[in-house]
Amino acid sequence: MNKYIEANADAGKDFYKNFHDKGKIVMLNLLKFREIADYSNFKDLQPPTKISGEEAYQLYLGGILLELKKAGSRIIYFGKSQNFLIGPDSEKWDAVLLVEHESVLKFMEFAQQPAYLEKAGHRIAALEDSRLLPTTEIKNYI
Repeated sequence: MNKYIEANADAGKDFYKNFHDKGKIVMLNLLKFREIADYSNFKDLQPPTKISGEEAYQLYLGGILLELKKAGSRIIYFGKSQNFLIGPDSEKWDAVLLVEHESVLKFMEFAQQPAYLEKAGHRIAALEDSRLLPTTEIKNYI
């Protein structure tokens, strides 16, 4: 089974092309945490003792909240997850995160800020697998 932690260049280009003029976007994050966070590529961020992937993700969120707010973004929801009510039994996610961004450009600016990049290693150390699905509101429906 493929694991997905970071976007690839083609996905980034498609994301920009399909969403750059849509206004606000909400990112649906499905998260599967490592049992023990893997800081092998981020020695400078590694805590003095081993921590869980969930704890490492909390360090990531705590470290980026100010940058999110500066970018005009906000966390709408963060919660624990287990089995799908409708969906494959083979997919299990530990948590769901919804983040609203003012625009694709604001999201991309946020994701390139040095203060964000300094903390992003916690996210990579924390996750065994993830999905990130950008969405836009259907304004005439609701």
